[in-house]
Amino acid sequence: MTQRVIGITGWKNSGKTTLTERLVAEFVARGMKVSTVKHAHHAFDLDQVGTDSFRHRAAGAGEVAIVSGNRWALMHELRDESEPSLDAVLARLSPCDLVIVEGYKREGHLKIETRRRDAKDTRPLSADDPNIVAVASDHALPAETLPVFPIDDIAAVADFITSRLGL
Repeated sequence: MTQRVIGITGWKNSGKTTLTERLVAEFVARGMKVSTVKHAHHAFDLDQVGTDSFRHRAAGAGEVAIVSGNRWALMHELRDESEPSLDAVLARLSPCDLVIVEGYKREGHLKIETRRRDAKDTRPLSADDPNIVAVASDHALPAETLPVFPIDDIAAVADFITSRLGL
């Protein structure tokens, strides 16, 4: 099965996470299996200081798997390694109908740009990125040449993605 990937990109506070969250819920309601990849520009930790798994990593383990009857997680410490490419991360995901990638604005996958008046930056990304195929916005964009959707019209954005990716 060919992996179908759509990105949600935009400046800080432009609505990326909310749109991603709402699209996941919409596609799951439509019966699809969806995975997500979120790029963080800062150090983050999913683990808590003092937990056994945190102690394993602190002791030097390169990977720590945490497994329970409800979920499992694999944490990989990069140490002296480079951040993996998006393709490398996508290759590690289990098969699914759709992967929604949040962030990774400079990668070459198809993307929908989010725009909000209250965003940290309001410069359009689409002018410099041919992989942006549509815009989801909280305001009218009469000069935009790409398809523009109201950022809250989740069904319309999902229909566009379904059509564009042949889902």
